[in-house]
Amino acid sequence: MVKKEWIDKGFVDEPIAKELDLKSEIRELCRKKNAVIMAHYYTEGIIQDLADFVGDSLALAQKAAKTEADIIVMCGVHFMGETNKILCPGKKVLVPDLNATCSLAESCPADEFSRFVSAHPGHTVISYVNTTAATKAVTDVVVTSSNARQIVESFPSDEKIIFGPDRNLGNYINSVTGRNMLLWDGACHVHEKFSVEKILELKESHPEAKVLAHPECKGAVLKLADVVGSTAALLKYAIRHEGKEFIVATESGILHEMQKACPEKTFIPAPPDDSTCACNECNYMRLITLEKLYNTLKYEWPEIVVDAEVAEKAVKPIHRMLEISEKLGL
Repeated sequence: MVKKEWIDKGFVDEPIAKELDLKSEIRELCRKKNAVIMAHYYTEGIIQDLADFVGDSLALAQKAAKTEADIIVMCGVHFMGETNKILCPGKKVLVPDLNATCSLAESCPADEFSRFVSAHPGHTVISYVNTTAATKAVTDVVVTSSNARQIVESFPSDEKIIFGPDRNLGNYINSVTGRNMLLWDGACHVHEKFSVEKILELKESHPEAKVLAHPECKGAVLKLADVVGSTAALLKYAIRHEGKEFIVATESGILHEMQKACPEKTFIPAPPDDSTCACNECNYMRLITLEKLYNTLKYEWPEIVVDAEVAEKAVKPIHRMLEISEKLGL
């Protein structure tokens, strides 16, 4: 039974016996309940290692749309759980901590974005997947960092487009496509904070290192990058490239998969402006812990619920993204 104090906290805070082998217990609960664990690259390494599937936002959405599990446990942030629920309305979707929100999604409230769209009629609305279900509901097509450029380019060159909420990603796409999309003024608190000066210092002390950057980073950071891409694209590049050192300007959770795939290579997290931090972490992703994952499987809570009317509208731009991505071979 879920207690009121757990509801107030947004996660199950049940004490767990110290002698319990959480990893084994979690896998056993998955087996008994036909549950699948999905984890984003930005979660803790211990969560990624335990997951059935690890990926970026596009891959997670694609996987959710095809899973035969009865329960999906989304180890990531809230909007990812919403996306899974929208794609799989008949399945139970759990997120270990409802407080795991997203600064980018929060920067684009649905009511304000809807007024912005209404104030600019005649525009196709493209929204980043890092948005709430309600914001997706006023969108024509959703994109991720893996497919944003290709989907934008699938529209005629003179198409009038609103792009939200990430201004950095939008500016980057404008710069590489020659488009002039109208941008919503939102940003990710992690990717906004990378220090240009500290990256330059790292480049000086590691002259052979390649700089890998996510397109949510500020333009000044992207100009220093050898490669700009989604987390999945950066991971693939690191695996395939013959280089031995990489400076990585995205959330530091991806370094876990990079190091697993390339143990002989060195991955250096790009530091933020805050001089007390050596790397840049999403404090929301870090709310997902092994203990919360165990409890959420045990009690099947917190469960993601999406308003039926919102879900009916939001599923259309998500399906459109998946259809375009499949057509483009992404």
